[in-house]
Amino acid sequence: MRTHAASKRHSHHDAPDTAARFRRLAGMAEGPERDALRQELVNAWLPMADRLAGRFRNRGEALEDLRQVAALGLVKAVSRYDPAHGTAFESFAVPTITGEIKRHFRDHMWTLHVPRRVQDLRNRVRTARQELAQTSISRSPTIAEIAERAGMTEEEAKAGLEALDSFSALSLDAELPGAGDGYSLQDSLGGPDAALDVVIDREAVRPALRRLPEREKKILYMRFFRDMTQSSIAEDLGISQMHVSRLITRCCTRLRDQAMLDQRDRVRPLKDAA
Repeated sequence: MRTHAASKRHSHHDAPDTAARFRRLAGMAEGPERDALRQELVNAWLPMADRLAGRFRNRGEALEDLRQVAALGLVKAVSRYDPAHGTAFESFAVPTITGEIKRHFRDHMWTLHVPRRVQDLRNRVRTARQELAQTSISRSPTIAEIAERAGMTEEEAKAGLEALDSFSALSLDAELPGAGDGYSLQDSLGGPDAALDVVIDREAVRPALRRLPEREKKILYMRFFRDMTQSSIAEDLGISQMHVSRLITRCCTRLRDQAMLDQRDRVRPLKDAA
């Protein structure tokens, strides 16, 4: 016949029996004595926290750092646990510590913010691949096999596989695979296109250009679109080069002032509406 004490078992054979100490902690006021008892309980359950941290090894984070995060979760569990609820401390502490470790991965290990759903898919895909690797399959599992193993759609499996390779960002200074000559990712990126500014300027002065006299239009066309010199324009029109220079300066000033005025007229209604 089993005794009451023998029937009380923990999920870990070395889990400490701290129920009495937790009841005493719950009835103590804040102070040095309560802090000492809380630290005693943390030390007693620290091996469990280390075991939970070990489940997350080989995921890009040092085991010692994971143990520190698990210890932080244990401290929170000890501080928040209320024995009056009737739940064993271990049942309360395990999800608290595990959640703290997962939060650490989510908040500190990803270079870029990734939606939590995609992170969950990544974890499920990684687990499925590891399980399939332990079977008789001697090749890389297909997307369909991973999806079936993980209980997800193939589209979700693809998203999880992409996330597996997106845990950290590639430096722009990193040499591209197979380059061999120092060619980096940054070298393949484009730069600002000065022609875009020209397009904006042309569109800004188009209405004012239409209102210019025909001779001024022709002079500007010959100078800026046909790239003719002022002396060539003067000879073609039968006027002096000095006159051509004055006309170009006057037209450009008029176009600039009109473009600025049009811009102010477009901005003013937006300010009034705000």
